[in-house]
Amino acid sequence: MEIDINELIKSAVVARKNAYAPYSDFYVGAALLADSGKIYTGSNVENASYPVGICAERSAFAAALSAGERNFSAIALIGGKNGGRVEKFCYPCGMCRQFMSEFCKSDFRIISAKSEKEYEIYTLGELLPKCFDLDV
Repeated sequence: MEIDINELIKSAVVARKNAYAPYSDFYVGAALLADSGKIYTGSNVENASYPVGICAERSAFAAALSAGERNFSAIALIGGKNGGRVEKFCYPCGMCRQFMSEFCKSDFRIISAKSEKEYEIYTLGELLPKCFDLDV
């Protein structure tokens, strides 16, 4: 499946505006491309009981999975302090990487963006070379 990187990044930027991050002040948006061609977005949602929050990536996956999707091509994410200009690339946390490995192959693409013109692309296999697997 061909990936429109700019479209994914634009969707992640819009999703970031919906983030709820009063504790960390770190706002993240994610846009997940399903093999069906549909894009599902998510934003991070924090909670006063810190472990109860959810990352933008898992939020996007939850939306897609709840809609019946099971096959995915790529995810774009953008994040930074104050919900303002993004200074650094944002990468999925370890929990999100492991979560992705449940539904995606090692060639699944992860696009970390500062803007539509400045981004890096990795595969899940590069960011999580030795994921937990029940088939050990």
